[in-house]
Amino acid sequence: MKENAGSFNAEKVGRHRCLLGEGPVWDEAHHAIHWIDVLRGDIHEYSFITGVEKTISVGEMVGSIAFCTDGNFIAGLEKGIHFIERGSGSKKHIASPESHLADNRSNDGKVDPAGRFWLGTMSKTEAAHAGALYMVDKNLKVMQKVSGTTISNGMAWSPDKKQFYFIDSTTRGVDAFDYEDATGEISNRRLAISFSEADGFPDGMTIDSEGMLWIAQWDGWQVSRWNPVTGKKLLSVSLPVSRPTCCIFGGEQLSDLFITTASTGLSPEEMEQQPEAGALFVIPNTGFRGLPANKFEV
Repeated sequence: MKENAGSFNAEKVGRHRCLLGEGPVWDEAHHAIHWIDVLRGDIHEYSFITGVEKTISVGEMVGSIAFCTDGNFIAGLEKGIHFIERGSGSKKHIASPESHLADNRSNDGKVDPAGRFWLGTMSKTEAAHAGALYMVDKNLKVMQKVSGTTISNGMAWSPDKKQFYFIDSTTRGVDAFDYEDATGEISNRRLAISFSEADGFPDGMTIDSEGMLWIAQWDGWQVSRWNPVTGKKLLSVSLPVSRPTCCIFGGEQLSDLFITTASTGLSPEEMEQQPEAGALFVIPNTGFRGLPANKFEV
């Protein structure tokens, strides 16, 4: 089992350099990784079988994607929640829970263990408390779960399906909730993990088979592994870029860690120092295993 940052080696995947890389999802059926460039509205795919890269553009900002049980995507876009046909990129509108808030857009989204899609929103100008967290059930009913968020980001559910973890980045914390898998109800919100200013901001996250959280640290040059019960940091994975955004496990054994990164907001000097900013990275054979990705029930 790996115990320090020096044990890990980050390798670039593909040729893309995103402005705001985000939302990686592993496709076990096709042995491929998908990820998005939020600001360009692109969904990228890299096949580990053929080495071929593909991109579909949805014509507006894309905050997150997740697989449906039919192999297509459910996505949070700039203007609401849509189904996206995987091959063509064609969109089918589901709902726009914030159509009255012209400045808001979708951000991180994930599917829970029961097959419901959770999606956070935020102001395009990062206005305080302008966003919320929503849940979409298999009947396409949308319910607000958390209000007053600023930058709604990472989500994860514990392996026993009893805890929900959520990041609102500007709080520099990870909150835990009690979670009812049958209904999607969340309660008993409390702080599980705190980040210092020197750590940067917690962004996207995933959970491993041991129930430990892996968190991308925006402006922190690393992804870190944490125990959400004790709040203790267990290890760090150093990166050659300052703005990792999200991470997931993939590969045949779900032991490879994929990490999206961003280049947006970096100065010319910073870009010169980190020419790989915006790339997708993988840490092969971490010694840890993730959980299979949940899929939206259609």
